[in-house]
Amino acid sequence: MDWLQAPEVLCLALFASVILLLLTGYPAAFSLAGGALLFAVLAWLLGVFDISLLRAIPQRIFAIMRNEVLIAVPLFVFMGVMLERSNIAQNLLENMGRLFGAMRGGLGISVCIVGALLAASTGIVGATVVTMGLLSLPTMLRHGYDAKLACGTVCASGTLGQIIPPSIVLILLGDQLSSAYQQAQLQQGNFSPDAVSVNELFAGALLPGLVLVILYIAYQLVVAHVRPSAAPAMSDDTQDNNTPILTLSIFKSLLPPLALIVAVLGSILAGLASPTEAASLGAVGALLLAGHRAQPQKGNPVLIAVISILAMFLLTNVYDLQMHGDQKAIEDQAATIAAFVCVVGLLWGIAVSIVRLYHQTSKENEKVLVAVIRQTLTITSMIFAIVIGASVFSLVFRGLGGDQVIENSLTNLPGGTLTVLLTVMVVMFLLGFILDFLEIVLIVVPIVAPILLTMEIAPGLPISPVWLGVMMAINIQTSFLTPPFGFSLFYLRGVAPSSITTMQIYRGVAPFIIIQLFMLLVLWYWPALATWLPGTIFAQ
Repeated sequence: MDWLQAPEVLCLALFASVILLLLTGYPAAFSLAGGALLFAVLAWLLGVFDISLLRAIPQRIFAIMRNEVLIAVPLFVFMGVMLERSNIAQNLLENMGRLFGAMRGGLGISVCIVGALLAASTGIVGATVVTMGLLSLPTMLRHGYDAKLACGTVCASGTLGQIIPPSIVLILLGDQLSSAYQQAQLQQGNFSPDAVSVNELFAGALLPGLVLVILYIAYQLVVAHVRPSAAPAMSDDTQDNNTPILTLSIFKSLLPPLALIVAVLGSILAGLASPTEAASLGAVGALLLAGHRAQPQKGNPVLIAVISILAMFLLTNVYDLQMHGDQKAIEDQAATIAAFVCVVGLLWGIAVSIVRLYHQTSKENEKVLVAVIRQTLTITSMIFAIVIGASVFSLVFRGLGGDQVIENSLTNLPGGTLTVLLTVMVVMFLLGFILDFLEIVLIVVPIVAPILLTMEIAPGLPISPVWLGVMMAINIQTSFLTPPFGFSLFYLRGVAPSSITTMQIYRGVAPFIIIQLFMLLVLWYWPALATWLPGTIFAQ
């Protein structure tokens, strides 16, 4: 019985049992928390676990509730769901198809571009894959596209929301890496540790995300050249030859989401707003945009609200709008009054949008606003339940000495830091076959990241937390595509025509998995692709 008390055995058994529970389809949050608590009691009975450690669970839950970074999650979810319900994707796909459809592979290129735009404006993989699966997949098949290529394109483009900011994965990953980086610095004797911000991770992921889109498009062009029958051009009768009307239509469909993307990402990258503040801007912007689309002929309230936002932005950066102080300058007092008027204008636009969306019904005969709120609440509750469950798992795992077991296993590998990095990446890739991205981020990253961030790639050259985060994000993104449990595959299977087989979906995503792995190799040998932009923008 002594072997049962070995930390290595208990930690491995805990990890294996949680994965088995997840594979049975049991909810992830309850699998993580319940499995950990059962092992905590078992280890306590064996005399190898201090049960008083469980008193830290309420403190951990309270810390999650107070985490300002995580407030961005429900806001970005609301933004994404609202944009998805407002038919942004449908307009983009239709107009991009008309723009590129005349060339071979044009529809595939359109799907990749729209996937990137939706990724930068929603960040929700499920909504993007389902929307494009319903809209673009039948169109691609109708115009003679190879079924495997069409399925792979839709699945891969839908997962871009995991790497192109703003991304829920990057928010959660940034939060975990920030804690791991501070922990690593404390272990190295630095008692005033720096933190890696989500802003830096957003900036670091931007260029690799765009390069990934370019690689997807390049693959479409290669297939169209090598196998023209697999990616034919749209037939002439579907093309709109009225160039001015087509240009105006594309401009109208592209301008709103692009403006929202620039406002959200631009405020983050320029250091003008935190991710949470930018997420609130995105949520309000999505609400106003959807309200305008509900009744475009009555656009004055929304226009006034948008102007009010821009005016408040200028006023807060030029004048002192704080209410305290007896000797405020005349111009500051006038600016404060103007800002108050802008707030009234913004609230009016929001109120009008809410009323319009409450009375507007969706295709499912459900009020749009009610559907958006319900879906936002469902997704957010699921995410935070898993975050809490993973926190309980992490507490018990560390209480069993799991972090020390992992550290000893990794540091004893031959080949040094590069071998350790490669091992972690391979393990994360393999876990992607059976685990969701949330479980990987919240279980694996807190265990391995503090260890990796204490290592050096070369003497005097420590591992960059931003580079590590982007590498992990792309690796995790691959988990959406890897059979048999890739979530994008399930999403597409649920909306694909009955003529599409599951094996065709699996074979279709295989080239895109190879592209993802190639992107990882590029980042491995060229870390500056991830570190240059945040180093330039956020240089002290």
